[in-house]
Amino acid sequence: MSIDLTLERVCNLASQFQYTRPSIHVAGTNGKGSVACLLTSILRASSFKVGRYNSPHLVSIYDCITINDRPVTPELYCECRSRVEQANEQVNAGASSFELLTVTALLVFERAAVDIAVVEVGMGGRLDATNIIPDQYILVSALTAVDLDHQAFLGETVDLIAREKAAIARRGKPFILGHQKHSSVGSVAEEVVIQHGGTFMQSIPVKSVGSDDLSISPSSVPFIPPRGQLVEYTSDAFGSPIRAVLPLHGTHQLHNLSLALTVISTLLTDLSCCAAFPPQLLRAITTETVRAGIECASWPGRLSFHTIPRPVTPGSTRDPLVVLVDGAHNPASSEALASYVSQIIPYIQSLSRMLHITYILALSHSPPKTPEQTLVPLLLPRNRTREPVTINIAVLRFHTPDGMPWVKSVAPSKLRAAVLGLVCDANVWAASDDDPVDNQLQRALEWTELQAAKCQDEGGEHLTVLAGSLYLVADFYRLVKQLEAPDFMA
Repeated sequence: MSIDLTLERVCNLASQFQYTRPSIHVAGTNGKGSVACLLTSILRASSFKVGRYNSPHLVSIYDCITINDRPVTPELYCECRSRVEQANEQVNAGASSFELLTVTALLVFERAAVDIAVVEVGMGGRLDATNIIPDQYILVSALTAVDLDHQAFLGETVDLIAREKAAIARRGKPFILGHQKHSSVGSVAEEVVIQHGGTFMQSIPVKSVGSDDLSISPSSVPFIPPRGQLVEYTSDAFGSPIRAVLPLHGTHQLHNLSLALTVISTLLTDLSCCAAFPPQLLRAITTETVRAGIECASWPGRLSFHTIPRPVTPGSTRDPLVVLVDGAHNPASSEALASYVSQIIPYIQSLSRMLHITYILALSHSPPKTPEQTLVPLLLPRNRTREPVTINIAVLRFHTPDGMPWVKSVAPSKLRAAVLGLVCDANVWAASDDDPVDNQLQRALEWTELQAAKCQDEGGEHLTVLAGSLYLVADFYRLVKQLEAPDFMA
């Protein structure tokens, strides 16, 4: 199944429904999900009823549509989905699965009468199905970090991709640009915003205050993850600086928080935004509610530490693995993950000079992006530290997500060849290309438990990192759920 980017089908379908919820629209290559998460958490803490639409879903289709951070109920989802599918047949719209899902999400928010919706772009922006929301109901458009990804659909250069993503700008409405690695994105985005009649703004940076404590011991029981990042934000929208502990790990999350807080500040100061809400609702956003919202934010699968409920290996009496889970799936997000791993390595090495890292990796087949481009940042963190780090790598496939048959994983044999081409002495476990997907992750974790046991028997520390795709992350969370069941049989 190919992806045909056009708004004709979804506009035809959406015309059968009314959508009137005030909305924040978030585009970008990396970070848009984190920004949507932070916005939702802050607005919830400020007494707003918040709908959020993210894609892809993580564990089930329901978790991509949330109301007050809770997945939509199957009953409400099925009711709205049925109405959307009936309309699709009646007008012969021929909508794609993502277009059907997007209109379903908007209908859910309308039915739930949310105060505000936070809507994440699926891919690109200009021709993304989420871009059908009427101008009058868009409060703010926001653009996170832009980098190379989906070039076959969005263009071969960062500037072309930025042009597509910035095209979510709306006439007379604020458009806020987040931190960018590529300097040209700013000028390209500003040009597009002006062409659309929007108001171009840049995010106000948050400051990191104090020194980060990244102390971590993967072998400690119980495992205690590193503390969050102490940050400070100053804006004319608030009478005093906001100080909070950001629980999301990684320097890149400071940039995501900067964008989210600038959006919140804009809601309080822009006249078009203020006109969308009763004054008492906006007055509920205070320095204290913003702080509380930041500190309550949780975004699974993005530099998330998890202790597996029990060993996966049958009969094992070892302590369960601690796994750092991240959905890094392109070179830029892999670099962010590698940067964070490099930050915590010295803290682990202060406990033991011998550190072993086992990566569990699966990647999507997404030309022209190659496996090597995504793997390069991940597999060379040992070159950034004084002490040597031994790397083990398990490569496998993930399950094709429901409703997305075009998503395919890279064959393990190709991943193995790419890994050995980058780290010739790596210890590699690879699933067979023809193996059923169902047990590949469990077998990879069994092999990882064996590597961890060897390391610990020798007095070393072991860190497990699972990455490469949110679809692999979803498989991990499903397996964790199974392991929590008392009748689970390995």
